[in-house]
Amino acid sequence: MNDRPIIPPTDGQVSPRYAGLTSFARLPRLEDVTQHDLAIVGVPFDSGVTFRPGARFGPGAIREASRLLRPYNPALDAAPFAAGQVVDAGDIDCNPFDISTALTQIEAGISDLARGGRPVMVLGGDHTIALASLRALHKVHGPLALVHFDAHLDTWGPYFDTPVTHGTPFRVAIEEGLLLKSHSAHVGIRGSLYSADDLHDDEELGFTIVHAREFHTTPFLDIIERIRTRVGDAPLYISIDIDVLDPAHAPGTGTPEAGGLTSRELLELVRGLAGSRLVGADVVEVAPAYDHASITAVAAAHCAYDLVTIMAQQLHGERER
Repeated sequence: MNDRPIIPPTDGQVSPRYAGLTSFARLPRLEDVTQHDLAIVGVPFDSGVTFRPGARFGPGAIREASRLLRPYNPALDAAPFAAGQVVDAGDIDCNPFDISTALTQIEAGISDLARGGRPVMVLGGDHTIALASLRALHKVHGPLALVHFDAHLDTWGPYFDTPVTHGTPFRVAIEEGLLLKSHSAHVGIRGSLYSADDLHDDEELGFTIVHAREFHTTPFLDIIERIRTRVGDAPLYISIDIDVLDPAHAPGTGTPEAGGLTSRELLELVRGLAGSRLVGADVVEVAPAYDHASITAVAAAHCAYDLVTIMAQQLHGERER
């Protein structure tokens, strides 16, 4: 990696940011390089939704919004695209009519990109796809810690006798042994439930919860420290359902819930996990048909950018060793 030239994003001072091909942050495509160190990949799948569809168009919307991004991230004091070869790997083709088949295809696509322990940033798509991503990365890293930003637990049982939907991925992940129970947390949970048993069942599965209402009463840095302590030094997967944000900050999503986080709060929470062993991440449930002025897509693009920056910082550390 040290001897390979790095192809940077298209320079916005040479070619206007609204021009040219639409890759994430105007990065080179996978086919433009001989090797890569970190891949960003889209998964345009939303056949697991239980309310409003449309997240299949999320990857394209996030990429379009990411044209705003520049190569230096001042919040994390890093130039993420200079630490290693970062690429946009395009979209994974997956069956829109059969969830099981689609999950197999998504897992295979992410496994290929993650070979050799390379980190992967996934743009969804609905939250069903997180299960495929966890399956792929578990093969490389073993059981993973999970930090799950969401309005919803996503540890419910089958819907209409369908075992895997966007409301079930982390229950199935626990049942398959993909996650470390004592190292996994939900953050931003709020809204109505089917019954109090939902919370009890989630605790039995091994999760801890940082409820959205806690942000009114608990110092912000204490919440970050609580999450970091929970994760420890385990290999980490971060999953961001954009509906963790309040609808004022993310109207373009399928299951909005009032009382959510601000985009500033979410970004600072993500940045607070810098230095963790981040091996993969996703940003899901962006449904541009319900968006206004790209509010949701812009928030999602910036979340993905900070996640990629944290992964790239790890690449930089490996280069220095």
